[in-house]
Amino acid sequence: MTRTILITGASSGIGKATALHFQARGWNVAATMRKPEDGNDLDVLDNVIVTRLDVTDPASITSAVAETAGRFGAIDALLNNAGYGAYGPLESFEMERIRRQFDTNVIGLLEVTRAVLPHMRARRSGTVVNISSIGGQMTFPLGTLYHGTKFAVEGMSESLHYELETVGIRVKIVEPGMIATEFSGRSFDFANDPAMDEYQPIVGAFMGAMGSGGMEPSPPELVAEVIWNAVTDGSDRLRYRAGADAEALLTQRKEADDATFIAGIKQQFGL
Repeated sequence: MTRTILITGASSGIGKATALHFQARGWNVAATMRKPEDGNDLDVLDNVIVTRLDVTDPASITSAVAETAGRFGAIDALLNNAGYGAYGPLESFEMERIRRQFDTNVIGLLEVTRAVLPHMRARRSGTVVNISSIGGQMTFPLGTLYHGTKFAVEGMSESLHYELETVGIRVKIVEPGMIATEFSGRSFDFANDPAMDEYQPIVGAFMGAMGSGGMEPSPPELVAEVIWNAVTDGSDRLRYRAGADAEALLTQRKEADDATFIAGIKQQFGL
């Protein structure tokens, strides 16, 4: 029987690369996105449906999950990929934007998972893959909101794995480093109030460090391959790193104490 994966945020980047990766290997793919017209090139592929799912719109979640199950008969894997990054001094964000960051990256992920789980639980089988980040294990300056959401994804996923293991469902966390996607474009929400003079030195340092490059970003196809391995390796392994920088930074974070690691990040950002 052909297996099925439902992917959120499949219009570009990691989500789209994963849709193509699984489709090429014979899976059914429900490629979901806020604007289905952005997925016209996916819609023409065999065994792929493109449908609307906005993780902040519960009705769209219910509809997309029902359409996927109705079309393909089962949902074997879920990739919670939709998300974006909010950066900047906390005082620069109004509460509406703060809530939007958590509604998208945390509450939306939980809502999609809750909608899919009954289909997996009934069959006592399935895999839930949550896209975290190196930013779920370590932080950069001005990322209070983004890192808050990704630390939450790590904790929720680790705890969820206990209860779902008892009903035959695996939970996996994928932690990409810098990926050559639109994260720094339409998926990046930066806030700054120049009138807050005290924060401008760190804002300037952050923007300078972000523009100076560093390790070459990994292609989204690399993350898609890691996701494929997480879904198909048959193991109970929880965490998967994606990218050379993820391997290096997360190893450093694990081996260093807080003071040493944070001092290194401050030096990197010129603080």
